[in-house]
Amino acid sequence: TMRILLQDDSKVTVLRSDLHALFSKGLLDVPGNLFQMKFRNSEELQNVTELKCLKDFVSLLTFSTDIRALLNCVSSYLDAFVIQPTRSKEEFRKLASDFQLRWNFLLSAVSKAMTLSYTDSFG
Repeated sequence: TMRILLQDDSKVTVLRSDLHALFSKGLLDVPGNLFQMKFRNSEELQNVTELKCLKDFVSLLTFSTDIRALLNCVSSYLDAFVIQPTRSKEEFRKLASDFQLRWNFLLSAVSKAMTLSYTDSFG
């Protein structure tokens, strides 16, 4: 499905535009407690690892992007924030589950925002 989407320049353009609108207009509702921290301002929210990963992912999203580049983006964040800092099997499980949980919350927030703002690219 992703490969088909990446071959359609107009769909990729609309998707990127919609995602950038979510970020710039503050439509992405990510309460601090989802990330188990409180944000004093939007600048702190911008420093959330998963949000950085998503923005990097979106920046790579262009017409005919090789899907491997997108997978490498996510893989590099997993390596940097889950695999490298791990010193034990238990710590790995905790870091991996925390990252996955926060990543899923973020993607749910993106889906919610795209649904509520009736973006053309959603779906």
